This record gives sequence, structure tokens and C-alpha cells, in this order.
Amino acid sequence: MPDLLNNPRPVEFEETEVITAYDDPFSLIVWNDEVNTFEWVIETLMEVCGHSQEQAEQCAMIIHTKGKYAVKRGSYDDLKPQCDAITDRGIGATIEILSES
Repeated sequence: MPDLLNNPRPVEFEETEVITAYDDPFSLIVWNDEVNTFEWVIETLMEVCGHSQEQAEQCAMIIHTKGKYAVKRGSYDDLKPQCDAITDRGIGATIEILSES
């Protein structure tokens, strides 16, 4: 058996790249406006995004106070029909890619 304390072997390190992949790399952003009511935004989030009443209310409050909020994450293909359905109801919505930071 080698004497590792008195005669340690050199350790070699191999450099590797780590790629971070997001399963859900996009966010569905809903924007505040001065036209739509809280009730309409809440109803829309429940019907289009499948939010519970409580989730939809919390999102609506954040949208109102912060100006926008990412109400859902997912793939572009999953979020695009929801974004279209929200904008069809007269509410501003966009899809944004998540930053890698």
C-alpha cells in the first residue's frame, strides 16, 4: 500500500464545460395598464393560465404595483397560445427568454 501522507500522488484535474439548460426557458409577462380591471385580469389568468383565484389575485396585485409580472414559465410553444389568448382579451402580454444569470 502506498504511503499517501509522506508521498502523495499528484492530482490531475480535467477542465469541463458546464452547460446550464432550462426546461422552461421562457416567461409569460403580463403588463399593467390603466384600462383593464383587476377582475378582468384575474378572470383571464384563471381561465387562460389555469391559476387559482388566490394565484391570480396575487399576480394582478404585483402587475399593478410593479408594472409587469412573469405569470408563468414554460417553453415558447406552450406559452405562445396563452400569450395570444391574453392579448386577444385586450391585456398586454409578451414572452421573454430567461436570462442565464
